[in-house]
Amino acid sequence: MSFDGLFTRAMVKELTDSLKGGRINKIHQPYKNEIILIVRANGKNQKVLLSAHPAHARVHISQAEYENPSLPPMFCMLLRKHLEGYILEDIRQAGLDRMIIFDIKGRNEIGDTSYKQLIVEIMGRHSNIILVDRTRNMILDSIKHVSAAVNTYRTVLPGHEYILPPEQDKANPFEADEQDLLRRLDFNAGRLDKQLVSQYAGLSPLVAKEITFQAGLVNRTTLPKAFLALIERIKRHDYSPSIMESNDKENFYLFPLESTNNHHVKSFNTLGEMLDRYYFGKAERDRVKQQANDIERLIVNEKEKNEKKITKLKETLHEANKAQQFQLFGELLTANLYAVQKGLKEIEVVNYYDENGSTVTIPLDPLKTPSENAQKYFTKYQKAKNALEVVKEQIEKAFDEVRYFEALIQQLETASPRDVAEIRDELIEEGYIRNRQKKQLKKQTQKPILDHFYASDGTEIIIGKNNKQNDYLTNRLAARDDIWLHTKDIPGSHVVIRSKNPTEETIYEAAVLAAFYSKARNSSSVPVDFTRVRHVKKPAGAKPGFVIYDNQQTVYITPDEETVIKLKK
Repeated sequence: MSFDGLFTRAMVKELTDSLKGGRINKIHQPYKNEIILIVRANGKNQKVLLSAHPAHARVHISQAEYENPSLPPMFCMLLRKHLEGYILEDIRQAGLDRMIIFDIKGRNEIGDTSYKQLIVEIMGRHSNIILVDRTRNMILDSIKHVSAAVNTYRTVLPGHEYILPPEQDKANPFEADEQDLLRRLDFNAGRLDKQLVSQYAGLSPLVAKEITFQAGLVNRTTLPKAFLALIERIKRHDYSPSIMESNDKENFYLFPLESTNNHHVKSFNTLGEMLDRYYFGKAERDRVKQQANDIERLIVNEKEKNEKKITKLKETLHEANKAQQFQLFGELLTANLYAVQKGLKEIEVVNYYDENGSTVTIPLDPLKTPSENAQKYFTKYQKAKNALEVVKEQIEKAFDEVRYFEALIQQLETASPRDVAEIRDELIEEGYIRNRQKKQLKKQTQKPILDHFYASDGTEIIIGKNNKQNDYLTNRLAARDDIWLHTKDIPGSHVVIRSKNPTEETIYEAAVLAAFYSKARNSSSVPVDFTRVRHVKKPAGAKPGFVIYDNQQTVYITPDEETVIKLKK
């Protein structure tokens, strides 16, 4: 866990320096487990994210954009009632636990001074955000309710006394010295990193491994030295917030950790900037996965169903290709009816269509008369002949369906919660999901909300992240001479540069977006086509999001998330 007690201590200092004494102007709850406070402090509005997400719990000042629901949840409305217009008196940590307490002061509706606490408990799946009346130490409400049946130690419900999580009886690492460390650790038992975690508050396994790594050949001299050096650095607030990448894994901390075997380190000015970057897309993809679980399963099932259908149709096509053989058998049998007797299983006749006079063996049904056998082959011929065109058409339709569902799978990979709702509406309109909300859908006539980016020279670049957005962007919003981009023969987003004559750099940056928001986002040398919008056409009756185009040029791009983040800003 990177967000440990030591990290929480550093975050409290950053929040205090930026927000203490500020006024809470607005409160939003964009998602189920996350609160946004807009705090006016030091002459500017600052956005504070409080997250009780089971996998991504955290607190920090954020510059990211969040989508607010049209109707605020009940907990958000309660926070607005009790906290909007109030002053942040103090921000502190409970011991070295992963708990941040906001002490808040203001006047209630009758003008009396009111003291509240907003407590964020960062505890994995048990994370919570709790509003407490400080005077009575009573819980007013929490983002997650915890009954006595779930937790026998304490109840987190409105009207109950607020009780801190149980003490772990660990030592304070900032008060430790060499003798204290040697007394607490058993060097003969091994696993000293685990011993450090069990003995000292605020230490995560990540930091404990860093201490043993820095100690090198661990002994009673090197380990205390490494431990005290790291703690002293944190005491001095000597931070260099960093994200460390290693073997497709990422970790973050107050400074680079050499024990993570990092191949690449990204440093940031503040903890908030670092967490914005680290969680870029992560929490949103997790929310999308939860919201889109049912439609993702439907899409995958439909894709697999059509792939099986193609296999069966190809078998039928193979049979249909025997049409000429069935016709030949029927005609040869008709010409040789005098030589065929009922009860024969096969007959060998001369193929008079062959100049060499070769013979053909024709299988027969012994229960049928000669003329019935001949008629059977003519019937098979007619069916096969008719099936040939139909089966080819059905195979092409099935391939279109597979391509359509592959595109939807790609769109879900980069979708926001809003995009998921539009994909769901599209599946209802296309008849894949039963429409249980006809009245509501008829009212939904608003335009799709598109993502806007800006090239290095300020040129606007717009992308569509699902079929509804793609159709609207390409066929309605874009001007005829704007530049349109799409990955070549790969499912992906439509991208439009709002310029008739963009620079090569702008085309390159737009191509990075097209490659990043495509099925090939993790590949290199991705081909991206670009042309003017006037050369892009949607065929009549085509699936949503499908277009054809010509007069294109192609560039080869390696998607880069850093460029995408830069363009979004």
